[in-house]
Amino acid sequence: MDGVLLRTLLREQHPDLADLPLRPAAKGWDNELWRLGDTLAVRVPCTERAPSLLRKEYRWVPELAPRLPLPVPVPLRLGEPSARFPQPWTVTTWVDGEPADRAPVTRGDDAAEALAGFLRALHGPAPSEAPSNPERGVPLAVVADGVEQGLPALLPPSLAEAALAVWEDAVTAPAWAGPRTWLHGDLHPANVTVDGGMLAGVIDFGELCAGDPATDLAAAWTLLPAGSAARFFEAYGGADDATIRRARGWAVRASLGLIGVGRAGDQGLPGGKPTWGPAGRNALDRVLADAGVV
Repeated sequence: MDGVLLRTLLREQHPDLADLPLRPAAKGWDNELWRLGDTLAVRVPCTERAPSLLRKEYRWVPELAPRLPLPVPVPLRLGEPSARFPQPWTVTTWVDGEPADRAPVTRGDDAAEALAGFLRALHGPAPSEAPSNPERGVPLAVVADGVEQGLPALLPPSLAEAALAVWEDAVTAPAWAGPRTWLHGDLHPANVTVDGGMLAGVIDFGELCAGDPATDLAAAWTLLPAGSAARFFEAYGGADDATIRRARGWAVRASLGLIGVGRAGDQGLPGGKPTWGPAGRNALDRVLADAGVV
């Protein structure tokens, strides 16, 4: 996508927005992000799966956003596929701050309270038509193969052994027996923004789904500084020991994903993001320390 084409698309489908200043902002995993004026953004798909994720966000995020206590990018307009660009695209609200893989959270207690409040508000029972996700909100055994293969491939032996102990404890924890709750599904450092060491917003709802809230509760270690998890779970309330054990497993899985993408970035491979590696290693250190295995 280039600016000339994007402005043409705006003129054809949303002419009232077409003269606003337009500039590239970031390239995410599935979408390019363009800044549109001071308060808007344009999300343009760059992978095969991105169009369906954008349509899902457009359907559900406006319904969920009013109850959420942190800013989120709310889709306001949908750009339909056309002869000029054969995929949908969206205009959303802009969320201020820097991604946490570049500007980590440092105000642990404040951020723990804010994150807990956000997830408590999000994690309401989801309707029957809420989307499912084959790799989020499901029993950990469903995604075990990838984790058990990734541990020795991405970590030194002693660290892999410690991570495996936490993972195996999580997999054997009692399963979620409550209702399917709404989940963000992808709470890693590149999907939240930070301002002054504090959480400023939550972005990228492409993995939005319903299921076991432990998937999102992994953010106690993937997003917050060391020593903040206890404060987070106290503020969140209602997470029993089994849920916290499963959340640790999801944190191990998320950490491995970040480390893998970071390694690809260090090697200059397509899709790699060098800032994700340190974020993943730090998250893994936090969850292993909290579990008492290192």
